[in-house]
Amino acid sequence: MADPLFAVRNSFYLGAYNLVVQEASELEDLPHAAAIERDTYLYRAYIALGSHQLVISEINESSATSLQAIKLLAEYLSGSKSKEDVFATVGEWLADVTSNRNPTVVLVAGLLYTYEENYVEALKVCRSNLSLEIAALAVLVYLKMDRVDKAEQAVKAMSQMDDDATLTQQATAWVNVALGGSMVQDASYIYQELGDKYNWTATLRNGRAVCFMKMGQWEDAEADLLDAFNKDAKDADTLANLVTVGLHLSKNVARYSSQLKVLAPNHPIVKRLEAGEEAFQQAAASMA
Repeated sequence: MADPLFAVRNSFYLGAYNLVVQEASELEDLPHAAAIERDTYLYRAYIALGSHQLVISEINESSATSLQAIKLLAEYLSGSKSKEDVFATVGEWLADVTSNRNPTVVLVAGLLYTYEENYVEALKVCRSNLSLEIAALAVLVYLKMDRVDKAEQAVKAMSQMDDDATLTQQATAWVNVALGGSMVQDASYIYQELGDKYNWTATLRNGRAVCFMKMGQWEDAEADLLDAFNKDAKDADTLANLVTVGLHLSKNVARYSSQLKVLAPNHPIVKRLEAGEEAFQQAAASMA
């Protein structure tokens, strides 16, 4: 039997968020559980598009637990609920024998811990392996911890779950980039295949651009990133990568860095730029 949510789910993983909204809105007369899952992807797409308040206003106390978890994610990202209250709710859900078996609840808990760089707690919830996306989050967390060996093991586990899935292919590309060497070229082929097969989103363009950067192909990376920028001028990863590429190509990156500072003031690239500017000012002051 065909999976009615395949297109919505796949578009979300590829970063085609406007398409998710369109596809999800066209899916009607679904069984109750499928309708809830559809709405989780719909509201997550709205969050990715920056419409946090829409999500918060439309999901109420009578909504399913999965949707309550998505609302909590929106409240955290928008800053409309204190971190203390957010993680108190997460703790209650994870202590509940029903909620802690809900894949969306577990995924959101893992995402929240990851955002807080609490990787130990993130991995604890990811061990449930309740879904392929939770397994992919574990891969991402291991990479953030510079544990490429563990990330490789997690990808192998994903392959056993669904080797051909878009998420498995993406996670494989992440690990290949981290491994470096000839594996980076393999990662670029994965992004190429996904883009040609489905939709060249900003997410895929950024993924391949990182591969090009690792291989020293800065002009090719810039071409991908400019295409990504045209698709989504507010994507923080695109702006950060454009700054990196521009600096290597000796280009003026003031426009991109200014946008990045406004959209993602805590981005690692912003912090590095600010640290560089501060060091320059201190050096200039010492010579005055």
